[in-house]
Amino acid sequence: MDDVMEAASGPHFSGLRLDSLRLSSSSAPSSPSSAKASVAGPIADDSLPEEPKQPFVIDAFDTDQLIECLTKLKSGQSVNIPIYDFKNHRRCCESFRKVNASDVIILEGILVFHDPHVRNLMDMKIFVDTDADVRLARRIRRDTVERGRDVNSVLEQYGKFVKPAFDDFVLPSKKYADVIIPRGGDNHVAIDLIVQHIQTKLGQHDLCKIYPNAFVIQSTFQIRGMHTLVRDRDITTPDFVFYSDRLIRLVVEHGLGHLPFTEKQVVTPTGSVYAGVDFCKKLCGVSIIRSGESMENALRACCKGIKIGKILIHRDGDNGKQLIYQKLPNDISERHVLLLDPVLGTGNSANQAIELLIQKGVPEDRIIFLNLISAPEGIHCVCKRFPSLKIVTSEIDAGLNEEFRVIPGLGEYGDRYFGTDV
Repeated sequence: MDDVMEAASGPHFSGLRLDSLRLSSSSAPSSPSSAKASVAGPIADDSLPEEPKQPFVIDAFDTDQLIECLTKLKSGQSVNIPIYDFKNHRRCCESFRKVNASDVIILEGILVFHDPHVRNLMDMKIFVDTDADVRLARRIRRDTVERGRDVNSVLEQYGKFVKPAFDDFVLPSKKYADVIIPRGGDNHVAIDLIVQHIQTKLGQHDLCKIYPNAFVIQSTFQIRGMHTLVRDRDITTPDFVFYSDRLIRLVVEHGLGHLPFTEKQVVTPTGSVYAGVDFCKKLCGVSIIRSGESMENALRACCKGIKIGKILIHRDGDNGKQLIYQKLPNDISERHVLLLDPVLGTGNSANQAIELLIQKGVPEDRIIFLNLISAPEGIHCVCKRFPSLKIVTSEIDAGLNEEFRVIPGLGEYGDRYFGTDV
């Protein structure tokens, strides 16, 4: 075995070959000169004249079909995956494996990070960093048992092609990974963290996966029950106000959790030191009149003495002209702003209010938009235009009807809350 590895450590390819050249011992070049004519890249042989290095081109993969299959799977379609014959080093012409769409799609391969178009289709990129001896042992066991090769040919291929290709192409792609797992499958802590992250993502609304600045508070039976009550058209006004206030308080608390904080230590009555955090001090609320005013009491209950500004956006007739009234704190540009409106419908009024805040000097990433329910159309409208702003809502509804009302919705929220819908 040592003799084989020593021979394999001689002249070798420093890159992958072109035109789908097979990387088997049977197709390995018999002399350095024949190798020189087949690959793009330098050859480690002092007997050959030194030539300028050429950029490596990896075209042994059908990247276009890979991208097509991934795109279809992510859109919920089934695909037929070609089967590759590792013994004959060629694709089986008539054999395919059908893969159905799933909530989690795992794309595995040593060079999956090479192409930027493929990387852009990934929601999470993981590099499993396994010891070289373990990799070699696994390769010997796999190729001898599953692919009918002998140990000498495996070691020769590993020394001439696999190891140099790993150093030149696979290892550098490590920089694209979101998570690097040392010790491979034996790292149970890392695997548990990844599983937990995926489970969290699966529990999110689809729009939250598209827009990382959109947040839906975690649903419970209590929250679902309160939504059932406030959506009931036969509920009394006092009960509507009571349960709306409870939901608004939850949304406000969740929104406050997105504000920056500073670490702070205090001494407890027992004389012990508690390491905690200090709340953001420069904060204000802005309600969009008039429905947004229903959220002010919950904000005041959470933030003692908070300043609250107001914005009125009124659509004048059918010409789309908007008349705006605003009364905002003079130092609003120095504050984080909680924008209040219980229903996000088309997003047009919200965009107008956000534009006004930005014109007043408030940075986009310091605005948190709080509402009870949101239509997908409104989420798209606001998040696309203001990607640094955060939206916090308690539920995302099905959509808008032909009258641009949120469905199933809450009806005319301001009238129901203030008792003017009689």
